[in-house]
Amino acid sequence: MNILFLCTGNSCRSILAEAIFNHLAPHGFKAASAGSRPTGFVHPRTLELLADEGICHEGYYSKSLDTLTTTPDLIITVCANAQAEACPVFPGPYLRSHWGVDDPAQVEGTETEIKAAFRSSYQILRRRIEAFFALPLHDLKHNPEAFRVQLDGIGSLQPDTCHA
Repeated sequence: MNILFLCTGNSCRSILAEAIFNHLAPHGFKAASAGSRPTGFVHPRTLELLADEGICHEGYYSKSLDTLTTTPDLIITVCANAQAEACPVFPGPYLRSHWGVDDPAQVEGTETEIKAAFRSSYQILRRRIEAFFALPLHDLKHNPEAFRVQLDGIGSLQPDTCHA
């Protein structure tokens, strides 16, 4: 199963999701990420956080949708509606879900506040991806509507319920 994590800049949230997913994924599951307006770089704090968590961060880069080499089975957008971001649209009849996460790259404040924003995004995405792998995936892949409902439920988890 090929998963695409999609957001606007592809420098923080979607990269975190791609790396966490691939770190936790059993055989047969692979994630990629892309952005509708890629920044052209992965935020250094994203790479630092992944390294701190013991997750391989080599080879990740900010990329656009036209560079994808595989067709996704599932597309998960991770842009946050709260910041009035325009979530990108990927055409096609793919299973889709939205797991909005605030963009930690937009946080201003002290070093501690900025690090906390990145940590929060990581924890939310990790918890949601762990919940994804806890689903009866073999059964759900034969029932797309039930699968989408489960995915949307994971995406609606509030930050205070997503502690790692």
